[in-house]
Amino acid sequence: MNETDMGLERKFCAPEAPLAIGEGAVIEGYASLFGAADQGGDVVQAGAYGASLAALASAGRRVKMLWQHDPGEPIGVWDEVREDGRGLFVKGRLLTELARGREAAALIGAGAIDGLSIGYRTRRAARDGAGRRLLSELELWEVSLVTFPMLSQARVGSKAKPVPDAWAGDIAAAFDEARRALGRGVEPRNQTGR
Repeated sequence: MNETDMGLERKFCAPEAPLAIGEGAVIEGYASLFGAADQGGDVVQAGAYGASLAALASAGRRVKMLWQHDPGEPIGVWDEVREDGRGLFVKGRLLTELARGREAAALIGAGAIDGLSIGYRTRRAARDGAGRRLLSELELWEVSLVTFPMLSQARVGSKAKPVPDAWAGDIAAAFDEARRALGRGVEPRNQTGR
């Protein structure tokens, strides 16, 4: 059974500022804004996530953090997912121990990835006079980091400055050595110092 058969839908959100990876690879922001029409004409209503978040909490489960909506690519954990007066707030950590987590961190750091998207099933919706779909109850499955956002008014931010892990530090040192060597007109050494 694929996601279409299950009725899974997606909504994309754009950041208010460039997304960056913070200490501990922390990211936070809004994955959905209440009352804002997206490019598909859907409007999420305040309270739409409440029942789903309560059901997940009572079952001891979390909303998943995925890469580009791929269920085979979890890249971190959302430590906090909650509704407030503005929308659906999320805060979590990329797992840089995973190859895809490191790649996501690098892409976010370079500004190549800057959007969030929710994966959900519609439980209750109605049409308004303008033909927009008003979403009043959603079953939230996941929040993904994505390339192309759909809801331009939604906001994403980060908590702190990038933190290099061990391999990134080694690569940075190798590039620094190469730059210094090329500046002196000599060949750079390999990683073992030979």
